[in-house]
Amino acid sequence: MSTTTDGKVGFGQRTLDWIERIGNKLPEPFTLFFGLFIITGLVSTAMAMADVTVAIPGGDEAIAIKGLFTGEGLAWLTTTMGDNYIGFPPLATVLPILLAVGVAEKSGMLAAAVRIAFGKSPKWLLPYAVGFVGVVGSIMADSAFVIIPPLAALVFKAAGRHPMAGLIGGFAATGAGYSTSIVPTSLDALFAGITTSVMETLPNTDYTAVNAVSNYYFNIASSIVLAIIAGFIIDRLIEPNMVRKGVPREYANASTSGLAREYQAPDSPYGDASATSDGSSESSDGDSSTEIKAELEPEETKGLIWSVISGLVLTAVFLFAFLLPSSPWRNEDGGFLPESPLLSSIVFIVFAYFMLMGVVYGIVVHTVRSMNDLVKMMSQSIIDMMSFLILAFILGQFIALFNWTGIGSWIAVAGASGLEAIGLTGFAAVIGFMLLASVLNLFIVSGSSMWTLMAAVFVPLFALLGYEPAFIQAGFRVGDSATQVITPLNPYMIVLLGLVRRYEPNAGLGTVISRMFPFVIPFWLAWAVLLGIWFLFDLPLGPGNGIRL
Repeated sequence: MSTTTDGKVGFGQRTLDWIERIGNKLPEPFTLFFGLFIITGLVSTAMAMADVTVAIPGGDEAIAIKGLFTGEGLAWLTTTMGDNYIGFPPLATVLPILLAVGVAEKSGMLAAAVRIAFGKSPKWLLPYAVGFVGVVGSIMADSAFVIIPPLAALVFKAAGRHPMAGLIGGFAATGAGYSTSIVPTSLDALFAGITTSVMETLPNTDYTAVNAVSNYYFNIASSIVLAIIAGFIIDRLIEPNMVRKGVPREYANASTSGLAREYQAPDSPYGDASATSDGSSESSDGDSSTEIKAELEPEETKGLIWSVISGLVLTAVFLFAFLLPSSPWRNEDGGFLPESPLLSSIVFIVFAYFMLMGVVYGIVVHTVRSMNDLVKMMSQSIIDMMSFLILAFILGQFIALFNWTGIGSWIAVAGASGLEAIGLTGFAAVIGFMLLASVLNLFIVSGSSMWTLMAAVFVPLFALLGYEPAFIQAGFRVGDSATQVITPLNPYMIVLLGLVRRYEPNAGLGTVISRMFPFVIPFWLAWAVLLGIWFLFDLPLGPGNGIRL
């Protein structure tokens, strides 16, 4: 066992060790929420036996808390379990988008778009290209953590810049900016479904329903600002630091040359790394491993061009259909805001773009040859999300119980009254909420789990203080992303460590986390300031969604 020469461990390392120990003691999300379900059931039963009631502002009469472990509660559970699961709002929005994004990803279209963004960037612009691609990489879901960092290292090296700066910067931008993107993603649909569902605890509150584009304007601004900050940090801090410390620019071992296939995205559209052009198989040692190149092959370029053209054609069709004076996608007043069939069609619109562009690209590059190929790609995308589908079962039960018992309403009213009593009802309260999310993010790395937990309490609470659910969801995005690149519990930290060890065989988890720290505070502060600007000037967060009720 290796130790430092003086036997002392620094404060930073002790902090990381403490985070890892505490985090490892937490149960996995399904067990965690099962435990919370039981605790909520016990507490609700005790409150029901004590005849606790809650008076919701605007309501006609007080609502009695209902207990799970009563005759009424057990009958509710046995008759609604299926509805609680199938009715979990994120399922209806996430799954369709997931199917289409799966086609766009597994046909190779998304990876090709990332590669061309890197390959066409001049040397001085590379850090900012890495920052932008990383921040918006959540389009590809978790695959972004596997694809973007090694590609960034590859193009940095090809341009004569330090590959480690590209590797570290690509991972940091992807992780710290994971909650935002310039296009709606499945994450937007997931958050929106949870946000809307917890508002059932305040049945008499008028609020704007949250959908996949409720934070869209804020997300666009966030993506641009964070990309610029990431690029600046990579260019002015990370790369000079790598040069100053003499971090190797070449792989430490010849057998690790090339982008090893274990770091390619699952089900790579480029085929098996060990297959030769004639279909035979080679040894999978490092010298023969297939490398994902930053430059596109002519066929891939052609596929991407036709994919973009198909997207433009679809845009023209949508504009024609939606902008007609008699369009059925307008509301009764002839407009689109605050609610309309158009806003209710966001899931379909996102689905259509990803599906069409992915299919067109796949047809051109021959990754889509038949309907069977599409079915396989969509099937694989569902398999990739199987853990979420299982987790959604207990999340649905937890939220349904929280709403049905009335505990959510009671906590919201009590919490709002407490904050009003101490005068903490402005943006400072939102800052406190974001800080709490950042701390919890060190231990609960699943965004859906953490938002389910926090939204159940804080969305109704802040609604009683006069804030739209979409605004609190935007605040959660700030706290949720920035710290996930410094927690040892992030499973992709191990992938990053493996990539770093190609250059520095003796690097440890502390090495990569220390290199992530320069991104965390600037990202958090800039994002919080941006949200503060939205708050101060009461800007729309997305179509029809504002700050205050």
